Order: sequence, then C-alpha cells, then structure tokens
Amino acid sequence: MKNAVIYIHGQGGNAKEADYYKKFFDSEHVIIGFDYKSRFPWEAQLEFPDFFGLATSQYNKIYLIANSIGAYYSMLSLANKSIEKAMFISPIVNMEKVILNMMAQSNISEANLRKRKEITTSSGTHLSWRYLSHARNNPIIWNIPTHILYAENDNITSLETMMNFANKIGATVTVMNHGEHWFHTEEQMNFLDKWFKKFI
Repeated sequence: MKNAVIYIHGQGGNAKEADYYKKFFDSEHVIIGFDYKSRFPWEAQLEFPDFFGLATSQYNKIYLIANSIGAYYSMLSLANKSIEKAMFISPIVNMEKVILNMMAQSNISEANLRKRKEITTSSGTHLSWRYLSHARNNPIIWNIPTHILYAENDNITSLETMMNFANKIGATVTVMNHGEHWFHTEEQMNFLDKWFKKFI
C-alpha cells in the first residue's frame, strides 16, 4: 500500500493548498487535502476521526501537515491515531490563552462572557463561553513525533507559549525571524520549503 500525506488547512484556507506539498514526495505517497466542515473544536472531534478512520484503512503510513487552527483541531481529535509524523505550521497550541487575550483586548471579563454566553466585539471578533470552557476542559495531549514552524511576529501565539508546548510534547521548533503567522510571501515560503525538506 502507498503512504498518505494528509493536509489540514487553517481558517480561511482550503484543501487545494495540499497540492503545494506534492513536490516533496515521490509516487509512493498520495497527497490528500482534508476539506473539513467543522467550525468549532467539538465538531472537529467528531469529523476528524471519521475521516482518518477511512484514510488509515487504505494506506500504509500516514503523515500529517496542518496549519494554524487546523493543527489545533488535529491535536484535539487525532492524538490516538497512527500517524508517523506531524508537520505543524503556526499551530495554535493554547486556545484558552488565545481566547483570554482576545477578551482582554476588548475589555471583556469572564463573568460578563459567562453571563451573556456569546459576545461579538466592536472589531467583529466572536467570543463564546462554550468555546472558552471547551478549551479549558480539553487540554491537548499529543505524543506523535512533531516538527513546528513558527514565525517571530506571530500575532496569535507567543514564542514562550510555543516553546513551552514544544518542550512538553518533545517537538522541534524552527523560528523564522520577522515571519508572520500566515506564511505566504516568497521569502516565507522559501523558508518553509527548507524547513520541510529538513524534517520530513
């Protein structure tokens, strides 16, 4: 059987982004973009395992590439799956902290969010008490060999948070100086390519 490389996009991305990674693999690997529908982690915890159940039955080894919130959903949903290696690009590794930071920026207290259940801030950010509670009650437990690409100017996750997480799970972290959360410029993609070739 061939091996599968499964790509999971971030928010605003799409499954076609998987095609970018075809250049790194030979004919013994099938590149699959996962066109998931989940908008919340509790939805992902149902949808992702079902998809991977089908994939693992058809292929030998499974490699995972995931971006941003796609990595977060993957870690919540697939920790007990047979995955050879994970390559995470700007993963969200502490959703509770992300939500609390957004609340602080909008001057919204936990008591207020708990009372109102959902709040849309003046900047358009949607905050949910259920989401915050879910993040707290479902900590990431991840033991799959993992390599992380992180950008110095990531505006969602701090370097300290990323390093603490990586040390906890035994992952490598490669930092791109002056990079952004979304790797998309020519310089950023060249850096990503070198990182990917080194660790895949």
